[in-house]
Amino acid sequence: MDKWLVIGDRVPPLLEKMQAEMLQLVPAKGPLALVGIKGRGADLARRLLPGLKQQTGREISLGFLDITLYRDDVGMAYPHPKVKGTELNFSLEGCHIFLVDDVFYTGRTTRAALDELMDYGRPASVLLAVLVDRGGRELPIRPDVVGIVVEAASDCSVEVRLQEVDGEEGIGTVRKNQGKGR
Repeated sequence: MDKWLVIGDRVPPLLEKMQAEMLQLVPAKGPLALVGIKGRGADLARRLLPGLKQQTGREISLGFLDITLYRDDVGMAYPHPKVKGTELNFSLEGCHIFLVDDVFYTGRTTRAALDELMDYGRPASVLLAVLVDRGGRELPIRPDVVGIVVEAASDCSVEVRLQEVDGEEGIGTVRKNQGKGR
C-alpha cells in the first residue's frame, strides 16, 4: 500500500525552505545557474528559479541534464535507454551551480550528473539541492540543501508527484513491487 507523506499545498513550503537555504549559500560574485536533473529535478529547478531571481536580484541561468548515458547501470537496469537530451545553453566555466533533483538516495544519480557537468566545462562550484533526502548512501555524496528527510525501508522507493507532470502534488513511499520504483 502506498504511504503518502505530503499531499497538495505542503510541497510549496518545502520549495520555499529550499530557496531560503539556497539563498544563504549563493556566492557574492560570479555567474549563477540552476541545473535540474531530468525528470522531476528539472521541474523543481523551473519552480525554484523565479523566487531565487527575485530574492537575489541577479540573472540566474537555467539548464537541464539528461544523465541516462552517464548512469553506472545503463546497460543493466536500462537495456534500451531513452535519451531526452541535455540543455545547457550557458558557459559552465566559473559558474556557481545548484544541481537540483527530486529524491536523493544512494548518490549514484548525483555522481552521474557531476560526471556529465564536467564534460561541459569547469564550474566554480556545485551544490546539491534536493526536495527529499531518503538516506541510504552508497557514495560519499550529501545534499547541501534539503526540503524534507523521509525515512524509507530498503524495499520501498520514494516518489515525488508534481502538478506539472502528474496532475497532483505529493511525496510518498511505495513498495518496489507495487509501484513503478525509482
